[in-house]
Amino acid sequence: MKIEAVVFDIGNVLIEWHPERYFDRKIGKDKRLRLFAEVDLHAMNDRIDLGEGFRDVIYAEAESNPEWRAEIRDWHDNWIQLATPPILHSVRLLRALRSAGVTVFSLTNFGLESFAYAQSQYDFLKEFDHDYVSGQMQVVKPDPEIYEILERDSGIEPGKLLFTDDRADNIAMAASRGWQTHLFEGAQGWADRLVDVNLLSVEQAR
Repeated sequence: MKIEAVVFDIGNVLIEWHPERYFDRKIGKDKRLRLFAEVDLHAMNDRIDLGEGFRDVIYAEAESNPEWRAEIRDWHDNWIQLATPPILHSVRLLRALRSAGVTVFSLTNFGLESFAYAQSQYDFLKEFDHDYVSGQMQVVKPDPEIYEILERDSGIEPGKLLFTDDRADNIAMAASRGWQTHLFEGAQGWADRLVDVNLLSVEQAR
């Protein structure tokens, strides 16, 4: 079936997302392990992905855990250091698809304010034909509703969407709806898939 749009996840597809790595550098691995064991920072971030206020959620969590106040606030104050570096080959693939006239969407679990901030730091995040951001829709992958919203809004049949994501659960849900999928395990594998489905030439996919 001819692909009408390519759908990108963002974290660990276009931008590396490894908060643990940042805190290992900042406070050392042993202290980071204790922080993450005592404070569920990923659950905190999930609330932001669902549309709650970026600063409000993080600073409230910091006040609830005064021993870790400075470290938790760091999640907000130095957030861009958690979401770095960009995956440059993936960025080139995004731009190659655009240049080839292929429609490209983002479908991402991302807070509304943190996504706007990321766009101010990474120009390529402004280059999608449409962004489907969980913080705006108030639903996250792999909830089937977020996929349904994209299908309904875009008007594109599921089988004509090609979606890449680094999480197997997100890919499985898309596949169950009839989307074409690619589990992202590295930019070269994604490039090869785009060549295989005749969206890019080998030269364009470099």
